[in-house]
Amino acid sequence: MPNHTTFDYAIIRVVPHEERGEFINVGVILFCRALGYLDARITFDPRRLRALAPDLDEATVHRYLDAIPRLCAGAPEAGALAALPKAERFHWLTSPRSTVVQTSPIHPGFCDDPATMLEHLVKTLVA
Repeated sequence: MPNHTTFDYAIIRVVPHEERGEFINVGVILFCRALGYLDARITFDPRRLRALAPDLDEATVHRYLDAIPRLCAGAPEAGALAALPKAERFHWLTSPRSTVVQTSPIHPGFCDDPATMLEHLVKTLVA
């Protein structure tokens, strides 16, 4: 298995009220250093958010979530953070924070194709 390599991932969560400990899984960020891969997939269902926190501003949540794949891609419109090396972007995106959008702890794994693994993780952990 010449392409079998390690990767790290974190689940992206919307945490409407941190004090309640409730959250909704909405995406995954995956980083594979050996293959130079960093990407994120977001699968956000606003109905789930409204059921958990009807008072939360959906537009703001969408704006925060939309920024994550742009940061992963290094898009210039994503600002100075997008210019950082991929490893630094991944660790910045997955650093612990007390905001509405958070990530799980980082988890390791093995894969042959990080893009396929990212889709698998989104299907099994989010969708």
